[in-house]
Amino acid sequence: MSILSKVTTIFRGNVPFFKLPTEVLRRRRVAGKRLKERANLDKLAMTPASLSARFGMLTPAELLHHFQQKPSTFFPNEDMSKHVVHFPNETARLIESADGIVNDFRWDLAGFTGLKFDGENVWRRDPLGNKDWGLDYHADVRVFQDDGSDIRVLWDLNRLGHAVTLAQAFAITSDEKYAETFFSHIDEWMLQNPYGRGANWNSAMEVALRAINLLAAFDIFRGANACTETRLRTILQLFDGHGRFILDNNEFSYISTSNHYLSNVVGLFWIGTFLPELEKAKEWREFGLGEMLGEMDKQISPDGSDFEASTGYHKFVTEMLLYSFLLADRNGIEIDRKYWNSLAKMLTYIHGVMRPDGRAPLIGDADGSQIIPLVRRDADDAAYLLGIGAVVFNRQEFKEAGLLTPELLWIMGEKGVKTHGHLAIRKVSTPSAAFPDAGSYVLRDDDLYLHFNANDCGVKGRGSHAHNDALSIEVSAFGRPFIVDPGSYVYNLDRAKRQLFRSTGYHSTVMVDGLEQNTTDENLPFIIGNEARPKVMSWKSTPEADRIEAEHFGYMRLPNAVRHKRTVEFNKAERSWIIEDLLDGTGEHEFSFRFHLAPGIKCEEIDKNTVQLIDDDGRSLYIRTSGIDSPMELLQACVSRNYGHKEESKILKWDVRAKAPFTAMFMLVPSASGESPRIDLK
Repeated sequence: MSILSKVTTIFRGNVPFFKLPTEVLRRRRVAGKRLKERANLDKLAMTPASLSARFGMLTPAELLHHFQQKPSTFFPNEDMSKHVVHFPNETARLIESADGIVNDFRWDLAGFTGLKFDGENVWRRDPLGNKDWGLDYHADVRVFQDDGSDIRVLWDLNRLGHAVTLAQAFAITSDEKYAETFFSHIDEWMLQNPYGRGANWNSAMEVALRAINLLAAFDIFRGANACTETRLRTILQLFDGHGRFILDNNEFSYISTSNHYLSNVVGLFWIGTFLPELEKAKEWREFGLGEMLGEMDKQISPDGSDFEASTGYHKFVTEMLLYSFLLADRNGIEIDRKYWNSLAKMLTYIHGVMRPDGRAPLIGDADGSQIIPLVRRDADDAAYLLGIGAVVFNRQEFKEAGLLTPELLWIMGEKGVKTHGHLAIRKVSTPSAAFPDAGSYVLRDDDLYLHFNANDCGVKGRGSHAHNDALSIEVSAFGRPFIVDPGSYVYNLDRAKRQLFRSTGYHSTVMVDGLEQNTTDENLPFIIGNEARPKVMSWKSTPEADRIEAEHFGYMRLPNAVRHKRTVEFNKAERSWIIEDLLDGTGEHEFSFRFHLAPGIKCEEIDKNTVQLIDDDGRSLYIRTSGIDSPMELLQACVSRNYGHKEESKILKWDVRAKAPFTAMFMLVPSASGESPRIDLK
């Protein structure tokens, strides 16, 4: 990449000019700090935990006794064997998973199931390609390499989320084998990953998420017999090192911050709150809390949506903040009411865009990240957060969508379960909703649902996790999806697939002359242009009908410019949607109208203008076209709900060669019986 390209990439988006010199100076300071850190890595790796004056005076036996007796920091002080009573099936799966870790060194990562981790340097070895990422200085590690490896999967392994599974099994059974496995893994991990060396220290976000998972597990394992004086000293050294590393290598930037820096400061807040015994605990706790709230001001929009143009990352950030706020509340740390209100809006956004099947549309990237994986969830499964939110905020509508889940019991105990049970469920249907900052508009009534996407590339025009999905739709009927967003699949593991899943042609919108709505480059998987800049002209919702009208400008850079305007009208009484696409401009173009079908949906052509989409139960969604003379085509495609996992699907498309301006219309009508309804599209 040329110097000009690098500068353009760094300073893309809406970056105020006055911040540029400050950012240059910051980067110089970081470079200077890293020179010093590089020279002292061996010393830093051997540095024991720095305890506060009070705890530094205790003998090893006294310190161990203190940790064994202190009350729980995050989890409720309760007998978790009750988990069996409330969730017998989930408990059985949990114990089975924990036993797989203990006996076979086997567990799931992201969308990859049943992976077995063995051989030398297992914590540095790519779980898919078997590559040892080595022990280079962390800033020298090249994250993206063209050798079939995927650092995202390695990082998922080294977030050590499996430690939480072991801790849960121990809390339920009191079986010391789970504790012994946990502490032995800590010993192995530290030997294979000395401070500041290798890919597992490359990202402060990964260091922070690992620290949070280990803190959650340690909250349970402190009282185990396997927690000896030596092992306590070791894990305190690990936590202290993680705190120092996050602070010294945080991902702050004057240009832009994202979920990465938010993870950094949340990690510091957790270490400082969990371990007041550490010398730097107060500093980390106060800095982490202040920065966390400051990032909420920057990253959470007034309508409650995260600013990264991704429902998957909105879910991740919501979980991060919800658990952190509960940690603060449990430990007497006050958070201003305005931030609790902002958190409630984040849950309202999840509730508002959730489909009738309880899943969220996967707008933008979704790698399925969780801050503490008490239950491994699909990337589109966010209902468990609403179950917790129902209790925290006393919101009946959250309970309706967020049923009782194991997370609620683990985090809020029996009291939370009882409170959840006492909340009445509202008898009214979830209404249509508009989230203008997110560009999310939901046209719904009872079991009918259409999500209309009008978001830009996110992060104030810089883009990172957005897709080329302007004016795309998702459609559900009878409680199941028929037309969906494809998700993400992978990032660096397969650059071509990464490019495909975020492409215009993979979304339910219109492609013009084979051009992407926003510029993308297969070799820059986390950079996307902001040429489309969708604009909503009107939105109206009544008990009888909904209407959304929006346009985007991604094709204005064509020699003969085209502006795409899409209007969707929802007639609730007639249970039908009408979609009108106006391609306004000059010249002759190739217009490709596309709908990405959900996995399992079959497609049959009824006549020249009518297509029937059929689910496994024989229920149908009919699509009738107007203004299109070309035949329907079906393309083989895939949908992904978890990182690294995909399911076969199809894309329904009509390609039209025509002069602009050009208008096409589609009428979508569901039929529970499968029989063709009356479809009159004029």
